[in-house]
Amino acid sequence: MSEGIFVLLVVLGALIFFQRRLHWEIQAIFLLLTRRQDIAIVLFSLLFLPGVLVHEVSHFFMARLLGVRTGRLSIVPRPMEDGRLRLGYIETGRADFVRDALIGAAPLLFGGVLVGYVALYPLGVPDLWNRLTSGSSAAAQQGVVQLISQADFWIWFYLAFAISSTMMPSRSDRRGWLPVSLLVILILVVGIAAGAGPWLIRQASSTMDRALVVITFVLGTGLAVHMILLIPMIFLRSILSRATGFKVARS
Repeated sequence: MSEGIFVLLVVLGALIFFQRRLHWEIQAIFLLLTRRQDIAIVLFSLLFLPGVLVHEVSHFFMARLLGVRTGRLSIVPRPMEDGRLRLGYIETGRADFVRDALIGAAPLLFGGVLVGYVALYPLGVPDLWNRLTSGSSAAAQQGVVQLISQADFWIWFYLAFAISSTMMPSRSDRRGWLPVSLLVILILVVGIAAGAGPWLIRQASSTMDRALVVITFVLGTGLAVHMILLIPMIFLRSILSRATGFKVARS
């Protein structure tokens, strides 16, 4: 289990790094093309519209499922005071920290299911991975060619990119996670102190192992998509910067 947690944390950290870098490259490209920040923001938000819809609708359905009142829902992008760009939001009523945590985690749950489905079926990632790691260059090349030659490949690839880019909970989404984490830790400490440690480990280990594999697979799919797109975006941004004579400074 410890090895699985380590791999998950590495994949998660890499996904966050590549996601932020790729988002900056895309924003820079739109800014170089339009020379207007407002238009660049609109184009950026349109690119991620499917993922933003999944993100906010996930909040909505989870809140309704848990009996929490919902208010306005928006997918209009707005710059934040700290320089970040908020692509959308939904208003929810007050609830206890458990329901707050579940509502905040909803985009990761629903988005993860969708990304996992796209990776397993339309894209066939496990079969492609087996070919890439088989040691046969011919098998690897054949797998890549077969995948890209599918008529709807780019549609599914785009959806995997848009959803995996926006499924991570925001800072406000994570407001209920700390008390829930502390509650879980407290339960574990009490259980171990009461002598139920071995029983807890046996009951949780198999479930945790399966969960770690699934979560790592979903995050790994998102990481692969972002890594594939990053190099072309860096190349395109460099070309546009040289052609226009403008450079976009990283904040």
